[in-house]
Amino acid sequence: MSETFFSPVPRGLESLLADELRALGAADPRVMPGGVAWRGGWAACWRANLESRLATRVLWRVGAGRYRSEADIYRLAHSITWAKWFMPEDTIRVFVTARHSPLKSLEFITLRIKDAVCDHFRAVRGARPSVDTANPAVRVYAFLERDMATLYLDTSGEPLYKRGFKPGTVEAPLKENLAAGILRLSGWRADEPLADPMCGSGTFLLEAAQIALDIAPGLGRHFAFERLRTFDANAWAALRKSAEDRRRPPRVLPIHGADIANSQLRRARENLAAAGLEKYVTLARADLLASTPPAPAGVMVANPPYGVRLGEAEELAAFYPRLGDALKRHWAGWRCHLLSADMNLAKLIGLKASRRTPLFNGALACRLFEYRIVAGSNRGA
Repeated sequence: MSETFFSPVPRGLESLLADELRALGAADPRVMPGGVAWRGGWAACWRANLESRLATRVLWRVGAGRYRSEADIYRLAHSITWAKWFMPEDTIRVFVTARHSPLKSLEFITLRIKDAVCDHFRAVRGARPSVDTANPAVRVYAFLERDMATLYLDTSGEPLYKRGFKPGTVEAPLKENLAAGILRLSGWRADEPLADPMCGSGTFLLEAAQIALDIAPGLGRHFAFERLRTFDANAWAALRKSAEDRRRPPRVLPIHGADIANSQLRRARENLAAAGLEKYVTLARADLLASTPPAPAGVMVANPPYGVRLGEAEELAAFYPRLGDALKRHWAGWRCHLLSADMNLAKLIGLKASRRTPLFNGALACRLFEYRIVAGSNRGA
């Protein structure tokens, strides 16, 4: 039986996600702003959760209809057979997003959808689920357009960029699925050297190592679909085993991380160890402005700092030209990719970008700048 799903993704990666989902068994993937709509059976849904490196979630469409008022949205939500899929003992939370909706209060719409779900359960089961805003068992998503409301059940739970092994609770400045998308945009192949000379907590390194060893990104976690009444534990176990059997034998990888701060290197080492990858990735303390690359050629990816506080802009205005000089002097033969929300980087770095790809890091508009450093480009540096 074919169902309809929607997978959000960091903006700028929609086409890459459509290709990835197609390879994972999705039918008719359609690129939309901020995500991909697609069709498939439950096995395709489970596999997308388990193996997609780019998707943020997999949302299952359970209802849609036109509306003019909050009452119409209540009636739509109340008509859906929620009790077929989860129990009144499960906690819920409702999320609402809108684009060009004439309704003014998303908070009130959220409340009305929650009331509709609870009233449905009270009528059908004689009991209603309670709300848990911190860690709900079931997440209901509503998306409002100008006159159309669509309701989804989340099959993922925690967002898919949470791979399930990082020990710390500190939010990384770069989400894992955006890092995976940047690696794909860079054209990096698993058999060529990769370097992140400003590695921070090691997000690029972790994603690259999992790609090189064909480790499904969801193997270390659980998903919301495991609690739905439609869940088939035996089929899911077989799908997981197939992904586990595909893992390549561990080996030392041509993946190198460096940072000038010992505290960041400790975090990267802890995160790699939690994923069981610390033996296969090389870490070193180094200053990008003075260090040399680990191989004659390869792909470099970095998320350099960009100013968000007063005084940082002046510091970065001095840093960017020195960064450009360091790349020209030391990184000939490398394809260097820098993600930045600071458009002054392009003006001050002193290099001509071969490609500029618009991306979003959360709500922050960024560019991925590609610089192909060739021998002799340091003349006059």
